[in-house]
Amino acid sequence: MSTAVPAAATDDGLNRRMITVSIMLATVIQALDGTIANVALPHMQGSLSASQDQITWVLTSFIVAAAIATPLTGWLCDRFGQKNIFLTSVAGFTIASVLCGLAGSLTEIVIARLLQGIFGAALVPLSQATLLDINPREKHGSAMAVWGMGVMIGPILGPTLGGWLTDSYDWRWVFFINVPIGAVAFYGIWRYIKKAEAPRKMQFDAFGFATLSLAIGALQMLLDRGEQNDWFNATETWVEATILALSFAYFVAHTATRPAGKSFFDYRLLRNANYVSGLLFIFVVGVVLFATRALTPTMLQGLMGYPAKIAGLVTAPSGIGTMIAMMFVGRLVGKVDLRLLLGIGFLITAFSLWQMTQYTMVLSQSDIVWPGVIQGLGLGLVFVPLSAATFATLSPEMRAEGTAIYSLIRNIGSSIGIALVQTLLVRNTQTVHASLTEHITTTNPALLDNLATPEAAAALNNEITRQASMIAYVDDFWLMFILTLCVIPLLVLVRPPAKSAPVAVDHAAMD
Repeated sequence: MSTAVPAAATDDGLNRRMITVSIMLATVIQALDGTIANVALPHMQGSLSASQDQITWVLTSFIVAAAIATPLTGWLCDRFGQKNIFLTSVAGFTIASVLCGLAGSLTEIVIARLLQGIFGAALVPLSQATLLDINPREKHGSAMAVWGMGVMIGPILGPTLGGWLTDSYDWRWVFFINVPIGAVAFYGIWRYIKKAEAPRKMQFDAFGFATLSLAIGALQMLLDRGEQNDWFNATETWVEATILALSFAYFVAHTATRPAGKSFFDYRLLRNANYVSGLLFIFVVGVVLFATRALTPTMLQGLMGYPAKIAGLVTAPSGIGTMIAMMFVGRLVGKVDLRLLLGIGFLITAFSLWQMTQYTMVLSQSDIVWPGVIQGLGLGLVFVPLSAATFATLSPEMRAEGTAIYSLIRNIGSSIGIALVQTLLVRNTQTVHASLTEHITTTNPALLDNLATPEAAAALNNEITRQASMIAYVDDFWLMFILTLCVIPLLVLVRPPAKSAPVAVDHAAMD
């Protein structure tokens, strides 16, 4: 540390708070952009003269780019330094947001979203690693509570904020809103985070990165486009599945035969039982959290006629439940057995999903709000102790890569969960519709009068479709409920971290 220390740097407590605020602002804008553009797609479609199939590339390009770039975080930090990568990511993400807002064609906005995904990929894992670095071990629970708020609140509030900006201003403000937030985050990171010691400059494993990137990209494409391509009835899906299988097989074989520290993925991470268990659980959290978030708004708008704004407002309170849980659970980490906290969190989440399995076509807004709040409480209780347990026994030098893989697994879980529930929704709707129509026959005297005109027959078919869709939604909620219960016995795999003396704060991360 230089002798000319700025005044603000003389107070470690103040420094830590300023670093926390700065990196969480960066985390929030990245987490928001995963969902904030969803509600603006119809407006973009008309403005950019794109078809419905083409406009989905606005979402797909961001998801695929972020997924491919996320595993690079550990190597980039090792090669160029954590602060430099953080600053580059924030600046690049902010500039890419401006380009998205200024886009005049589909090609321009897809390229800009690709850049957003590439630059934004490191923000979430870097913020997690930085919070772990600047806080002593006894405060890791509280630090992960702050981090979890940004990561989990972003996707929840995204559709609500996106709908308000689109309706009140223009869809371009969905991206322009990132500019002032990004600017403040950039200044805070530049001002308060000190450059770490000289990077080790590990050898870059180009083949490992290429094969892993191909596998992740193919998986994301398969999941994102599978339903509209009718899955394996389409050649595209087979091509993506083949690329996925071959690339991942080559990656595993290559990584297993390389010396430790010289492969793109440090397989020593897999020797840490807590870390591996954490990856399993965060995968399930990704499935349950984002799959449910994808189901509820479409159910409200498609079946019950909710406007986008109202649908966003009645689903947003789940974020309140998450915030409440995280404010309290952060203080319990280190005092209460992490497995107990995780078990309670999963049980509360399962209870909220059970409430959703009772949904019918007649629902009040409170019937939507309260299960969402309860689910938020459960997920908040899961997210914080899970993050603390996952990294409790991981060495500091492996945190950058560890947090990157952690975020990647969560994102893959969310992609699989969304693809799974959407596919089951479509298939079950068709199956239930066929089953219900079997009872609609001309020999049924109760229906003869109601089928007298084409209009009446069409109205009856629409109602059957609505009922079939409702049953299909409930079936999806049952699936999420059962999946959540099934993961609870696996808590025996989590080993509570040994109580040891507090670890000193890494003051090298602060200026």
